[in-house]
Amino acid sequence: MQQYSSLPEQNSQIDATPKLLTTIQQLRAKLWLERSSNQLQSRLNDCLLSACNTLSQTGAAEAEMFQTVVNEINSAVDISNMMFMQFAVGIALLEPHQTFATVCYVSRSPFSDSQPPLLDVTLTGGKKLPLKLQQTIQLKDLQQLENQQTPTAWRLVDDSGSVIGWLIIATSPLRSDSEPPIKSQIQLRSQLLARSAKQCTTALIQLRHTLSWQQRYQELSSSNQELERTNQLKNQFLANTSHEIRTPLSSIIGFTHLLLAQGYEPSKERQQEYLNIIQSSGKHLLALINDILDLSKIEANQLEVQWETIDLPVLCSNVLALVKEKAAHKGLKLVLELDPKITSLVADPLRLKQMLLNLLFNALKFTSKGSVGLEVACEGLFVHFTVWDTGAGISQEDQAQLFDPYFQIANAVAGVEGTGLGLAVTRKLAEIHGGLVKVESEIDRGSRFTLVLPRKEVGGVEGAGEVGGVEEVTSSLFSQSLSSSSSLDILLVENDLPNGDLMQIYLCKLGYQVTWVKNAANMWEALKQLEPGVILMDVYLPDGNGLNLVQQLRENPQYQSIPVIVQTAMAMKGDRETCLAAGVNDYISKPIDLPLLARLVGKYTKAPNLIDGD
Repeated sequence: MQQYSSLPEQNSQIDATPKLLTTIQQLRAKLWLERSSNQLQSRLNDCLLSACNTLSQTGAAEAEMFQTVVNEINSAVDISNMMFMQFAVGIALLEPHQTFATVCYVSRSPFSDSQPPLLDVTLTGGKKLPLKLQQTIQLKDLQQLENQQTPTAWRLVDDSGSVIGWLIIATSPLRSDSEPPIKSQIQLRSQLLARSAKQCTTALIQLRHTLSWQQRYQELSSSNQELERTNQLKNQFLANTSHEIRTPLSSIIGFTHLLLAQGYEPSKERQQEYLNIIQSSGKHLLALINDILDLSKIEANQLEVQWETIDLPVLCSNVLALVKEKAAHKGLKLVLELDPKITSLVADPLRLKQMLLNLLFNALKFTSKGSVGLEVACEGLFVHFTVWDTGAGISQEDQAQLFDPYFQIANAVAGVEGTGLGLAVTRKLAEIHGGLVKVESEIDRGSRFTLVLPRKEVGGVEGAGEVGGVEEVTSSLFSQSLSSSSSLDILLVENDLPNGDLMQIYLCKLGYQVTWVKNAANMWEALKQLEPGVILMDVYLPDGNGLNLVQQLRENPQYQSIPVIVQTAMAMKGDRETCLAAGVNDYISKPIDLPLLARLVGKYTKAPNLIDGD
């Protein structure tokens, strides 16, 4: 028997119509949500790309991103079926170490009037907060907005999970008689803003990482460029230094070879001339090495400064005397102008002389005619030493690099003379003294280099008493040996044959009896037969350390009163103090200054007629 459905076919079709409409509406809503999210993501990607291409600053790039978010949400909500509402989308950023956030970005619906009323977000208790630029909202209120049954705020976080702000939406009916949006529309809007907040957070983290790496890359690139520049300068420095070293060495080796050549018998005057050249070349070589070592010691904070009260007229006259020959050779006039009110200054005399000589030699090097001068004047609490010349002058571009290590000015007059270290050392020495060096110059109008040093009183100089204190302690510790020693016998403990030979010949010429031994074992043997007035001790010996030997001498009652002078290549900061702490009476660094050696030996042997050496 044929059976029929209890429901007619047409009834099934009628019932399916509203379901189909609902499905279509749901699909339209999903499509709107996906399209809006994709559009926002595309715009955020554009922001990221723009920030990378234009090398934006982080703050500017974030501002563009936040504004993009509120604009895109505004546009998406506009084209939805909620056009009967007016609304505002904003972003409130958290103030550092504060309990409130400030609204920094707002985008209103274009369907609002040209000057629409402010829109409010409503809290659970009915409290209303206007969504406008620079409005501050307490954190507790923002947390309430995001925790309401229908949220109106969504938090933005960084990669560490810390809250940086909130995405906020405020709505109100466009007309008082408008129907409120249905629940599905509100949910759809909430989904869009939740997604937007997540997209904004992700893009923000990506932006910060990108710009951070970009900044690191720029820093690395800049650092590499600076390293390359430094490498080029050092290569130039090595080339110039090689030239500077080989020039005096060529004179030393060449004239020494002449004097030693068999069959060549120069006159006494010629011999004296050759020896003067050898001595001058040696001093030039030593000055070059000292410049290099000085810069290294300054950069390692190992430079010693000996504070003393300086007689300025005497020091300035001595400095000009040292450059007089070079000025005369170039036909240049030397001028000294000294303020009569300035008679003394507390500084390191050796370093002050070094700074002035560096400036004067530079002035002479770049001046082919006219004059070079030194002016000393008092300016308030400072003394100004100005070295001026009528030379070629220095361009503004070169002035910017003038005090950089290894930098040299390309100049036809000067050639390639020098290492490019003199001005760098001068500036650093001035800074150590609490002063500075400044330059004024024009091309073909000469230059003025001014060394500015503070005027200090003797009692106000930090460390001035300390230097003298070491010498006073040493003097008191060995006052008994100084008064009792009068022997002209000297025990020389020196491993290096040329240096030992030099000191023995020189001291014997002065009338001393010199016993020369080359190691520690021979020293102890010599002391069994000799009572020297002074022991000259090298530090580095093949069978022991000279400072350890001094300590052993001080522990032995038989030898503890013998004055010991260390002659050593140890010339870094603290080396002198190390030697004095070991028990030595005095210290002289290599290369040996023979007149100074004579004065020291004369001081401890109580031989006044020999104290001045030659």
